[in-house]
Amino acid sequence: MDTQTLTPENPDERVVWLAITGTYIFWILGAMYLIAPVIGWILVLKIIGRVLFHAEGIRISFPVISWIGAMLLMLFALVIGHLIEGLGLAQLIKSSIGWAKGWALLAIFPLIGGMQIRPELIYRASCVVGKHTLILFPLFILAWRVGLPSTLYVSPLSIIGGPGPEFFSVSLYEIDPGSGIPRWRLFTPWAPALGMVGNLYFLFALQETDKRYRLYGIIGSIIMVLISQSRLAILCCFALIVYFNFIRYAKYPWLYLLLSPVFLLAGVIGETVLSTIESSIHSVKAARADSTRVREALGNIAVERWANEAVIWGHGIVERGPHMVEYMPIGSHHTWYGLLFVKGIVGAIALALPLLVSICCLLSSVMQSRLSAVGMAIILILLLYTFGENLEILAYLFWPGLVILGAAHTQTK
Repeated sequence: MDTQTLTPENPDERVVWLAITGTYIFWILGAMYLIAPVIGWILVLKIIGRVLFHAEGIRISFPVISWIGAMLLMLFALVIGHLIEGLGLAQLIKSSIGWAKGWALLAIFPLIGGMQIRPELIYRASCVVGKHTLILFPLFILAWRVGLPSTLYVSPLSIIGGPGPEFFSVSLYEIDPGSGIPRWRLFTPWAPALGMVGNLYFLFALQETDKRYRLYGIIGSIIMVLISQSRLAILCCFALIVYFNFIRYAKYPWLYLLLSPVFLLAGVIGETVLSTIESSIHSVKAARADSTRVREALGNIAVERWANEAVIWGHGIVERGPHMVEYMPIGSHHTWYGLLFVKGIVGAIALALPLLVSICCLLSSVMQSRLSAVGMAIILILLLYTFGENLEILAYLFWPGLVILGAAHTQTK
C-alpha cells in the first residue's frame, strides 16, 4: 500500500474520512456536536440493514458486546432514575435523546470498528487535522494579539439542542480568568477537551507510517496539548510516551537489568521521592488553585448527595451547583462523580465493567499486536480523563478512538 495516496476505499471509510478531515469546516458551521451522533447512528442503521436485508454478518467481539450491554444499562438506569424522582415524560424524552448523543456513542463506535474501516485511514485523517491546526494556529494568535472578539458567533444549529452554547460557538481564543493569559479550545467546547483530543491525535500520529504526515500529526497534536494549558493533558501525553517506550523495549532483557537497580535505589530513597512527588502535585494544583478548589467542591457535593439521597439509581439528571462552585453542574469535571450523582452505583458499574473487559481482552496481545497496543492506549486515555472530564459529553470528539478500539477488539476476537 502506498502511504502517500492513502484514500477511502468504500462508502463507510469515506464517511469517516470526511467527518475527521472536515473538523475545522464543521467547527465553522457550528456542527461539530452533531456530526458524530449523526454518522454513528447512520452507520449502525446501515449495519442493521446489511444484516437484515443482505444477510451480511458483522464481526462483533465480546468486549464490544459488553460495551453495548453496559450502555443499554445506562439507559435503563436513566429511565428508572427519572421514574423514581418523578421528573416527568418530557424530561425523560429529553434525557434519552441526550443518552443517544452521549453514552450511546461509547457502544456505537466500537461496533462500527468491526466494519471495513482501516485504522490507517483514521491515523492519516487525524494527521490531516494536525496539518490544518498548524496552518490555522497563527491566525488564532493574531486574533488574540489584535483584540478580535474571543467568540465570533454561536451557530443557529444550537436550536437543535445540546449541553450549552459553547458546543456550537466559534471561539478564536479565551482568556484564563485565573492567570489572565490566553488559552485556546479551537473546535472543542473548552480548553481541557482540546487537550484530550490532542492526546488522542498524538497517539494516532505515532502510528502514521508516512514521515511527512507523521510530522504534521505530532506537531499539530502537541500544539493542541500545550495551548489547552491542561495539566491532565500534559500528564496524559507523558504517560503515552512512557507507555509506548515500554511496549517497544519490553521484549529486551536489558530493560529489566536497567530497571532493577532503579527500583532498588527507589526503595532506599523512596520516602524522599514520595515527598518530592507530593510537593510537585501541590505545586501543580496551586498553579490553578481556583480550578482545583471548584473541582474538589463539585466532587464532594456529588458524593455526599449520592450517598445520602440516591445510592442505587442516582438523581436522574444533573443539577446546578451552589455559588461556591460557580453554579457549575454537580458531578461535572469528573466522570465517576457525575455517574454516581446522576445514575447511582448502577451507572458507575455500567462504565467500569466494559473498561475492565476491554483491558483484560487486550492484555493478552498487547505485546504482539500494534493495534492492540493502540487500543490499550485509548483505554489509558479514557481512564485518565474519567478523573477530569465527563466522558459522555465529549464522546462526539473522541469517537475516532472508539472506532480504533472496536477494530482492536475485532482483531483479537
